[in-house]
Amino acid sequence: MSPRHNRPRDAGKPADRPEAGSGRGLERTETWQGEQWIVRIIAGGPPGKFYRCPGCDQEIPPGVGHLVAWPEYGGVEDRRHWHSACWNAKDRRTTRVQRSRNAPRY
Repeated sequence: MSPRHNRPRDAGKPADRPEAGSGRGLERTETWQGEQWIVRIIAGGPPGKFYRCPGCDQEIPPGVGHLVAWPEYGGVEDRRHWHSACWNAKDRRTTRVQRSRNAPRY
């Protein structure tokens, strides 16, 4: 006997969740430093692509969930990839990132 399914098959998938393979995450608008920012949640980056988080100055390896933020009227060159925790703590951080002695400078 097969197990019983108590819910419809699509009940676990929210309506605003992007379809698989769409390449785009959920977007929202936030206000930071008197400016409107568009924030997009990314489930994982493309294979082989590393990003540097401006909040902690550490690399975001491929496949790790993070978010992309840019000013509302900014262009593609203004997009920055952030760790989710770094974006949430951006108001509690100092303006100058402290690097260790051996950290690369990009």
